[in-house]
Amino acid sequence: DDILTKEQFENFDLRLDWKISKVGNSGIFILADELGKRIYSHGPEIQILDNERHHDNKLATHRSGSLYDMIAAPVDSQRTAGQWNQTRILLKNKHLQVWQNNVQTVDLAIGSEQWLSLLANSKFKDWPGFGTNRKGHIGLQDHGDKVWFKNIKIKELIFLVSKKNLFLKNI
Repeated sequence: DDILTKEQFENFDLRLDWKISKVGNSGIFILADELGKRIYSHGPEIQILDNERHHDNKLATHRSGSLYDMIAAPVDSQRTAGQWNQTRILLKNKHLQVWQNNVQTVDLAIGSEQWLSLLANSKFKDWPGFGTNRKGHIGLQDHGDKVWFKNIKIKELIFLVSKKNLFLKNI
């Protein structure tokens, strides 16, 4: 079964380490809900994959560190199956940034023209509600393959607004 956070997050800084088995496939989901048939029905995925052996390696946007089927991660961010990887996912006011092994793999605003263009050219183009949640669960996918996660840290980012300044409070 997939693992979902109890809490829902709108602005957050997620850091974790992961390792995938040979021929393995998994993912990290953001802004997920439990309204669709699957965790990926509405929640965008940062892919975890054995890039060398898994059959879903044909498209660069399906390899580890990628925003699945939308943005391909640079090759220098990827490690072979069985090695530990570090991922950071930062979402602030719909601005999504992702790093895998200290290499930035994603930098875009959800809902922006760039997002809508990428979405229109993805398998999600006809999926009602995909990527539209303002806040949601963070999820770790059970794709039936062995995957390990450790050092999972989620920092919720809360923005406090005054008339003169915008303050960012880390919790």
